[in-house]
Amino acid sequence: MATVLVIDDNQAICTALRVLFSLRNIDTHCASSPEEGLAALARESFDLVVQDMNFSADTTSGDEGVVLFRRIRESHPELPVILLTAWTHLETAVELVRAGAADYLAKPWNDNKLLTTAENLIALGDATREQRRLRDARARERDRLAEKHDLCGLIYASDAMHQIASIAAQVAHADVPVLITGPNGAGKEKIADIIQANSAVRDGPYIKVNVGALPAELMESELFGAEAGAYTSATRSRAGRFEAADGGTLFLDEIGELPLDGQVKLLRVLQTGEFSRLGSNETRRVRVRIVSATNGDLNAAIKAGKFREDLYYRLNVIELAVPPLAERREDILPLARALLASGAVLSRAAEDALTAYGWPGNVRELQNRLARAKLLAREQAIAVADLGLPASQVEPEREAIEATLNRTEWVIAEAAEQLGLSRQALYRRIEKYGLQRG
Repeated sequence: MATVLVIDDNQAICTALRVLFSLRNIDTHCASSPEEGLAALARESFDLVVQDMNFSADTTSGDEGVVLFRRIRESHPELPVILLTAWTHLETAVELVRAGAADYLAKPWNDNKLLTTAENLIALGDATREQRRLRDARARERDRLAEKHDLCGLIYASDAMHQIASIAAQVAHADVPVLITGPNGAGKEKIADIIQANSAVRDGPYIKVNVGALPAELMESELFGAEAGAYTSATRSRAGRFEAADGGTLFLDEIGELPLDGQVKLLRVLQTGEFSRLGSNETRRVRVRIVSATNGDLNAAIKAGKFREDLYYRLNVIELAVPPLAERREDILPLARALLASGAVLSRAAEDALTAYGWPGNVRELQNRLARAKLLAREQAIAVADLGLPASQVEPEREAIEATLNRTEWVIAEAAEQLGLSRQALYRRIEKYGLQRG
């Protein structure tokens, strides 16, 4: 059963709230003074505090309520507090909400609104504790994984990336090809690094080839080598990337860009370990672990006749799909803080903007925007303007927030939960966009 602490020197209000909360199976403990309330908090655990703003008959300033709230925040920073306020200190209550209070209700309060707000805050607290438990469990799993395997400095907090990193480390010792899929800039190369670092050939060569960046006429010679005179500019014999990677790992990025004739030769290497340099009939043999990556749809390429199906199944013994950054928002701030390791910090508004942005360019775009912000920031804390995010990302958020606030009748806790924001983050956005209750 949830428990609410009511701190109010008016016994009638305590009785009324006890009866009201009992209708929703919420237990109520009453304290008639700030000192009694703080003592109760020191002894017992509560899910919510409802506190009055005024405890002296000779003043209506609300100063006692301000002091009480700040002491509660100091001792119990995550405990939600609802302020009960008279119109004379409504402005003070608003300031305290911006400082972290969950919400305020003017006396006389609306029973339905108070109950809804209280239930939402209690549910939000339960969800927050569960999220913290899961986050702590993930952190322990991440630490154990990092102790057993080399994660090559991978920064993440999401379940999705933990699963990918775990599988990458697990399959690293198996001598089978791995295909890494995902959008540009999402971190496919980092996953390839983890596979190499934990493989049986980690002490061997690790050769990376961006297939998409190779000119079509040089593709075959770059991969398989060429003899002198094999083509106009081939003045001497040269080894290709396969020979360079012998005894190690060859990472073929943008594998979908490989021409069909190169695909035939690659398939032969995967099947037999044998190939010939361009312009030579001599068969060469190598032992190379193949890791490939693509940001394209190879199944669609197969249907279009641009990619060989038999090669696809050779490359795709194990597939690791790296999701875009927008689908793993838990990773955004840990990545940002790691990228700003030189001492620059993010303002709270900048953190909110980073987590709200869609990141079409994924981690690479995050890295570039933070590098820009570090150069342009006038203060130690990076501001939203320093990030250079497109203005088009701002207006839809404003509209979504305003619509949610109106739909929930400005019940802040409920609106924040629906928007996936903390209450403090929602209040910062309300202030930023100049939103007002109609």
